[in-house]
Amino acid sequence: FMSYWMEQREGRPPELMARGKEGITFSHQSDNPIEKVRSYKKEIYELYCPRLKQRGGFSAITAGVIFPFAGDDRVRALFRPSLEYHNMHEFPQYNPLSGCRALAEGDIKSVFPESSRKFSFQMNADMAKDVRNWLIEPDAAATQRRPIELDKNQRAFVTSRTESGYRRIRGAAGSGKSLILAARAAELLGQGKEVLVVTFNITLLHYLMDVAVRWPNARGRTRSDVTWLNFHSWCRRICEEHGAEDEYAELWEDNDPKVVLAETLPRLVKEVLDHSDFVSQYDAVLVDEGQDFYPEWWEVLRKVCKPRGEMLLVADVTQDIYGTAGAWTDEAMKGAGFTGKWAELDVSYRMPRSALEKASEFAEKYLPEASRILPKLAQIDLGLEECSLRWIQANKEDAETVCCDEVLRLFTEDGREGYSMADATFLCNSRAVGYEVVRKLGQKGIKSVHTYDQDEQECRRQKVGFFMGDARVKATTLHSFKGWETRSLVIYIGEKVSAKSLALLYTGLTRLKRHPEGSCLTVICSTDELAQFGSSWPEFENLCGVRA
Repeated sequence: FMSYWMEQREGRPPELMARGKEGITFSHQSDNPIEKVRSYKKEIYELYCPRLKQRGGFSAITAGVIFPFAGDDRVRALFRPSLEYHNMHEFPQYNPLSGCRALAEGDIKSVFPESSRKFSFQMNADMAKDVRNWLIEPDAAATQRRPIELDKNQRAFVTSRTESGYRRIRGAAGSGKSLILAARAAELLGQGKEVLVVTFNITLLHYLMDVAVRWPNARGRTRSDVTWLNFHSWCRRICEEHGAEDEYAELWEDNDPKVVLAETLPRLVKEVLDHSDFVSQYDAVLVDEGQDFYPEWWEVLRKVCKPRGEMLLVADVTQDIYGTAGAWTDEAMKGAGFTGKWAELDVSYRMPRSALEKASEFAEKYLPEASRILPKLAQIDLGLEECSLRWIQANKEDAETVCCDEVLRLFTEDGREGYSMADATFLCNSRAVGYEVVRKLGQKGIKSVHTYDQDEQECRRQKVGFFMGDARVKATTLHSFKGWETRSLVIYIGEKVSAKSLALLYTGLTRLKRHPEGSCLTVICSTDELAQFGSSWPEFENLCGVRA
């Protein structure tokens, strides 16, 4: 038996207190139901119903508490201080509080006063659609519950190793390279191995960790027991562990960060490892998006792999957005410990048929033939999933507004009832444009998780915290989204055409994920040179008069 009462606090909400049968008194405020429903109501108002009118829109949401085993008068007396503190008692119809009497008598008017309302100035069909879209489980969450599905070839890579322990796998976008790598990490962990997974992209690590826990043979805690680091963070850790923090800091003083990453940082780490009495080593070192790595990086990582250990490199040279893939010459490959040919993955399972065909058409038209791997459809792929492909040619000065409108269109257009708002993703390589789009969405009540902060340190923190499981709209750069996937995607391209910008756009086009209930991709482009390609899309809208 517990007894409860409220204690007033100066400038703070009243505190719910409790006393057990032993006579011990303690705070029960964390379970105060009034505070909880108030928090839920604010979240619904601010996040799940962004189009509700300010202030008055709060009346469209009823947030009540029902006590099925306590008397009505008792619960109203107990929680009256909480209701009064937040002025909730002034609107009892929107904040009902009822007990066992109302339930026993079927007094729906007490339990849900607004149930008799026939009309509302606040609630309408659009508001209901917003709520439904948020209530739909995000694809990322649904996927997380399912074991990884691999074909026979992919599974063989996960469950085996080469005689030397060295393996390199290349394949087209969506062919399962990252799935194999993450599953292999989990498989090795289950064998009691120590595993290091390294990427160049900070945000990609979250995706790999999410995949690894889905491997059926995984044992232990893959998130904590596997070491997941991007290359730069790994280098910094090595320097800190071996007392070279000062040398590490000096590298970045008035030096080009690109030169530091490509040359002087791996050189420093190599020297540190060569002159250390003890180096922590791993049974396996696995590298994703290997086309982003320099051979010198790989060589340094080899130093922390145990003798007879395992090294895995997966890559797609078509997504060479940093211009590093060319460094992997045949001679460099031989010096990196590899023998024989690349293992190949040529079937893409990620993209809907129509999106895959457009991505392949783009690669054939704009990317160098010598450095591209085109995605191929599985033989049994009938292309039955619905896929909306839309291209908008827009002026740069209108781009931010157009982008904002298109993100909203992902879940407000008729026929999008099965789409979750949390799956909506916006990609743009300009931090200034991206931040403005996020700001405009915020003005319309749409909250975003993004990586567009102008401060480098804050931007890095945002990247570390970026993951698809977040309940908000996602917004980041094409660089940061490499390796990820989503069923609802808007991409803005405003850069001048170059080898890098074309590789980036290809990478963006291949992020679209097929879904039984459909997927959608919109490209907003302010680059005149790509207008002709865009005009061939199923939906093409020219807002700037450029000749396509």
